[in-house]
Amino acid sequence: MDWHITPLGPLGARVEGVNLGLPLTPAEVSRVEQLMDTYAVLVFPHQSLDQHQQIAFARQLGPLDLGLRKLKRGPHRFEYAELADISNVKVDGSVASRDDPKIVGNVANQLWHSDSSFQRPRAKYSMLHALVVPPEGGNTEFADLRLAWESLPEAWQRRVQHLSAVHYALYSRFLLGDTGYTEAQREAIPAVQWPLVQTDPRSGRKVLFVGIHACEVAGMTLAEGRMLLADLLEHATQRAHVYAHRWSVGDLVMWDNTTTVHRGRWYDFAQRREMRRATTEEVVTSAEAALQAP
Repeated sequence: MDWHITPLGPLGARVEGVNLGLPLTPAEVSRVEQLMDTYAVLVFPHQSLDQHQQIAFARQLGPLDLGLRKLKRGPHRFEYAELADISNVKVDGSVASRDDPKIVGNVANQLWHSDSSFQRPRAKYSMLHALVVPPEGGNTEFADLRLAWESLPEAWQRRVQHLSAVHYALYSRFLLGDTGYTEAQREAIPAVQWPLVQTDPRSGRKVLFVGIHACEVAGMTLAEGRMLLADLLEHATQRAHVYAHRWSVGDLVMWDNTTTVHRGRWYDFAQRREMRRATTEEVVTSAEAALQAP
């Protein structure tokens, strides 16, 4: 069956006519990658995937990323550690109370971020599958970091083009008052630096790589660097750069973490919301490949 592609604006496209529960051919994998190069966010509606099918689909696109699962121990709701539980549901199946530590993750997801920008290698593709959606709220918004660079005034482009930002896994959690981590957990994912300006190796487009995991700018005072990062993130997430997705059960939304940031929107945490996310690691590193080239 032919795929039907509907652009959703300068960012994002809806892809119909493909069953992600079946193995993709090499040509189909290549087509997904090409569409991601163009649109950065793909919406695949009406997908009925179990855990095994979701993992199998993700593995066709690269090695899988654990992200913050590296910090977590104990029971997990899913068979695969590589599946992130993006929900307000506890292991026993009940909805978590508002003071449950699990809800902190739901709140942190409402900050603009790219998954696993705090590690090397970074996350490349995230694939989030909707199982249960609340009656109101819970949208996910995506902002295009390529458009962010292209619309940045030239004076600002010159100002930031040689700067690097420090990304740290727990910075967003500290902002929300979630500080109860052991020293081992704080050091489990060391901070990394990424250039603020990068070139995507597949499309050739420049990217303004910002997000809430960026906590300081190398070579600047802490206060001045954080203000610069706040200004750049505000510019990057202006409405002209944003696609807002309203979820339906069965949607699988896929995005490129190296060219976008995203955030969840408010919903009533007393209402059940269940999502599963698989994420691949970046294989071709845009920033480092460019910096280390002879």
